[in-house]
Amino acid sequence: MSSAIPTLDIRRFTHPSSAEDRQAFVDELGAAYREWGFAGIRNHGIPQSLIDDSYDVFQRFFALPEETKKHYHVPGGGGARGYTAFGVETAKGAKYSDLKEFWHIGREIPRDSKYASDMPANLWPSEVDGFREKGYALYQALDDLGSQVLGALALHIGLPETYFADKTDSGNSILRPIHYPPITADDIPNVRAGAHEDINLITLLVGASAAGLEVLSKKGEWVPFTSDADTIVVNIGDMLQRLTNHVYPSTTHRVVNPPGEQARKPRYSTPFFLHPNPDFLIDVLPSCVSADNPSRYPEAITAQGYLEERLREIKLK
Repeated sequence: MSSAIPTLDIRRFTHPSSAEDRQAFVDELGAAYREWGFAGIRNHGIPQSLIDDSYDVFQRFFALPEETKKHYHVPGGGGARGYTAFGVETAKGAKYSDLKEFWHIGREIPRDSKYASDMPANLWPSEVDGFREKGYALYQALDDLGSQVLGALALHIGLPETYFADKTDSGNSILRPIHYPPITADDIPNVRAGAHEDINLITLLVGASAAGLEVLSKKGEWVPFTSDADTIVVNIGDMLQRLTNHVYPSTTHRVVNPPGEQARKPRYSTPFFLHPNPDFLIDVLPSCVSADNPSRYPEAITAQGYLEERLREIKLK
């Protein structure tokens, strides 16, 4: 494996020139995830215009007065929908809160769905024209792309390509537009987002507007991963790590403050946290258990149970 986190062309999987090339993509993606837990995905088919339009409405929301934004905070909602203010979320074990504010968009489901109690209705800011239209279009595009990545990963694990399809079709997935405000003081006690692992199956990160993402290598070194504009970063989360008995690691990562004047610019980024359906049972796959890698999780847990456990740890519950 090279020392750089690889970026792969997903058209080799979705529109392959040959069966061999499709298999090679699966092999390379699986190898990247086993080594890094991270990969870049390009030629993903999400129009740049949709990404740009989404960022425009998100930035317009974050530019609203603080009092206006706080109207969209849901007390006791654990940040599941709407607005979470600056300085609330704290990486597990961190002394200081992260330097960010964010919004959560969830899946639109019928309110009589069996999942309705775990997946609240979305809030939409009336002050920003197009927020709902553009924000949810990006949600759906990233949900579709995530399904393609999971299909390729399923094959690498030795599962049917469609293994995850009926386990994520009502997934409690979240689109999270984030605003990291400019850092204007010289003495900042924390990085913008503390070292952490993601909770979900996989995370898709679109259009980070500044450098800062760093990934912890197996050698214990922080490796910067600033992707090209046309690349979406896709990483493994803790639920998939648990499902695969750590064969595919959920890698520690952080967002550091850039040096000098770059720190005085705002940073915007929009991760999509792809979750399973709330009642999906996370139980170690037998194919990921061996004499060298015995099961680390003898007890299964539902996706919703695991999510709630983790949200308490990061002070969102």
